[in-house]
Amino acid sequence: VATRSLFLGVMADPAIEAQLAPLRAAVKESGDLVRDLKAKGAPKIEVDKAVVELKARKRKLEETEIALAPKEASFDRLKLEDLLKRRFFYDQSFAIYGGVTGLYDFGPMGCGLKQNMLSEWRKHFILKERMLEVECSSLTPEPVLKASGHVDRFIDWMVKDLKNGECFRADHLIKNTAEKMQADPKVPAETKEQLTDVLAQLEGFDDKDMHKVITTFNMKSPITGNDLSEPVDFNLMFGTQIGPTGDFKAFLRPETAQGIFVNFKRLLEFNQGRLPFAAAQIGLGFRNEISPRQGLIRVREFTMCEIEHFVDPADKSFLKFAKVADLKLNLFSACDQMDGKPAKPMAIGEAVQKGIVANETLGYYMARCQEFLVKVGVDPLRTRFRQHLSNEMAHYAQDCWDAEILTSYGWIECVGNADRACYDLQQHHKATNVKLVAEKKLSEPRVVNFVQAAPNMAVIGKTYKKEAKKIQVALEQLSESEVEELEKQIENGIYKLKLDDSEVELKKEMINVKRGEKRVHVEEVTPSVIEPSYGIGRIMYAVFEHSFRQREGDEQRTYLALPALVAPIKCSILPISANERLNPIIEAVEEQLETFDLACKVDDSAGSIGKRYARTDEIGIPFGVTVDFESEEKPWTVTVRHAESCEQIRVKVDEVGMIINSLVKGYLSWSAAKEKYPVFESKNEEK
Repeated sequence: VATRSLFLGVMADPAIEAQLAPLRAAVKESGDLVRDLKAKGAPKIEVDKAVVELKARKRKLEETEIALAPKEASFDRLKLEDLLKRRFFYDQSFAIYGGVTGLYDFGPMGCGLKQNMLSEWRKHFILKERMLEVECSSLTPEPVLKASGHVDRFIDWMVKDLKNGECFRADHLIKNTAEKMQADPKVPAETKEQLTDVLAQLEGFDDKDMHKVITTFNMKSPITGNDLSEPVDFNLMFGTQIGPTGDFKAFLRPETAQGIFVNFKRLLEFNQGRLPFAAAQIGLGFRNEISPRQGLIRVREFTMCEIEHFVDPADKSFLKFAKVADLKLNLFSACDQMDGKPAKPMAIGEAVQKGIVANETLGYYMARCQEFLVKVGVDPLRTRFRQHLSNEMAHYAQDCWDAEILTSYGWIECVGNADRACYDLQQHHKATNVKLVAEKKLSEPRVVNFVQAAPNMAVIGKTYKKEAKKIQVALEQLSESEVEELEKQIENGIYKLKLDDSEVELKKEMINVKRGEKRVHVEEVTPSVIEPSYGIGRIMYAVFEHSFRQREGDEQRTYLALPALVAPIKCSILPISANERLNPIIEAVEEQLETFDLACKVDDSAGSIGKRYARTDEIGIPFGVTVDFESEEKPWTVTVRHAESCEQIRVKVDEVGMIINSLVKGYLSWSAAKEKYPVFESKNEEK
C-alpha cells in the first residue's frame, strides 16, 4: 500500500509546492521580523509577540504539508490500535479496575519487542562506543533535584472542570483556546490582538495572570464547556519520603541523567582520569503528567536510554567522526524553520563544517541516532532532526537537535541530542562543594597566581572539635572567587561555611588567606556534556505505525512487518497437519533454532495453514517454517517463508537454524536466499 513516505519523498512536486509557497513566504516574513527586532534590541514583549506569530505560521505550514498527503497514503490508526490491543502488545494498566491513564502494561509481544530494542541500543551504543554503563536509584533525594533545577522547573499550573473534576494544564488550555479564537472569523480584531499579547507573555504568567486571562476571555473546559477552577500549582514529579520519619523528602526521578552526573568523579577515576568518555544508563523515568493522552506518546512511567558524553569544552572533535561524515540526515535547521523552508537532506560532515551543527561530537551522535532508528524499524523518510530555536533552548545549552518521527499524531520528538555545556556538573558542585572537574595536561608548564584559604586548625579544633576535619576539606574545595568572597566577609566579622548537612561560622583568627605564584603542569576543566536522550516508548509506537501493513487486495488482513532484528519471535513453526509422524521433524527444527537462541512459536492449532500464516504475520513474526509431508523424505527438509513477501524456499532441517539466524542478523538477504535455495510455490496463502 502507499505510505506517507512515498508522499514525503515527492514533496518537491510543483503542484504541491505551489500550494505551500505562500505559506513558506509567510513564515519567512515572520522569521525576518524576529531577526530584525532582535538585531535592533527591541523590547522583549515585541520580540515575543513576533515569535508567537512565527510559531502560528510554522504550525499552519506543517499542518498543510501533512494534510496534502493523498488519501491512499493515509494511515488507519484504529486498525493498528485494535491489533495491538487484541494481540496484547500493550494495554492500559489495571484495566479490570477501570485503568489508569498514562500507565501501560506490555504483554508478551510488546515486552519482547521492547527488550530486543533495548538490547540493540546497548550493542549499538554502549558496547560499540565503549561506554561506561551505570544503574542508579530511581528514588532521588530532593537536594539533588533542587540543584539540577527540577524542583523549581517541574511545576505547572493546573485548572479543574468544576463539575466533573477533569484537570488541564492551564497554559496549554489558554494557548489552545486563544489559537482557536484567533482562527474564528467571528472574534473581533481587537480581541485577537489582545490574545496575541497573551500568547507572547504566557510563558512568564503566574496563577493570578492565568486566572485573569481565563475569566477575561470566558474560557471553559474544552471537553464539556463547563466553568474552570482557579489555577493551582502541580508538581510534575512524584514526591515521596525515604525512611519512617517522613522528614527525608525525595522524588521518583524525572530523568536518568542526574545519577550519572553525581557519580562523575567515580566514573572519571574508572576512566583513569581521562577525557573524553561517555557514560550511559537504561532505566525508568517518572513524570506525573496532568492529562496524559496519545497512548505511548505521553505517559507517566517510561523507559529512557540516556548518554552523557563528557568532553573538554575547548575540544569537541570526535575521533570516529570521519566514519559517519558522509551519512545524510534530514536536517530542519533553525534558520530554515524561520525562512519557511522544508527539512533537507545533508551530510552530517557538511553540516558540522558549515556550523549548522555545533560540533563533531554532537554530529556523531546524531548520525548514530539515525542509524539506530532505521535499524529498529523507523522509516528514514519519516524522520527529521529539528534544531531548537533560540527561544526553545535552556539558557546554558549550546545546540539542540530533536530526532522527530512522523506518526498519525504528527511529528513526535523521540530523541533529544543536546550540547548542555557545563551546567549540570557546575550546579552539583555549587550544592555540595565537591569539585566535579577533570585535569588536562598542559603542553608546557605555566606560572599562575593562586589564592587559598589556609585553616588555623588549632583554633578551629578547639571551637568545632569533630567538625574540624570537615571544615578543612570544605575550605580546600573553595574556588578562588569563593576564597576572595570569604576574605571580604571575614574582614567584616564572620563567614558562614556550608558543610554536608550543617553550616559553621568562621572568624578571622581561624583563617589565613594566602596568595602567591605556582608552576602548574595541568589545569582543571569542568567538562561539557553532550546528551543523547531516547524515549523508548515513543520509538516503539513509531515502529508499530511504520511497520503496519495491509495485504494487497484484502484490507482486513493486516500485519506488522517488524525488522527481524527486533521482532519478539523470530520464527514460527507450522505443521501442515496434526499427524504425529511430523512431531520428530518439528522437534528437530526447534532444536536447530534453540542452538542459535532464536525465539520461536509452534502453531499447531486447528485451522488452515493460510489462516495460521495470517495469525503469525499479524504479530510481526518475520519467518515461518512449514513442516509438510514432503519433509518426511530423507534428508528431512522444510520450507522457510518470508512473511512480508509470502515467498518460500525449501531447505534441509539441519541447515534451518543457520539460515534463519543469518536472515535475522542481516548476514543473508531474502533475495540472496532465494538464489541460493530452491523456491517453493505455496498454494495455501489464501486458504
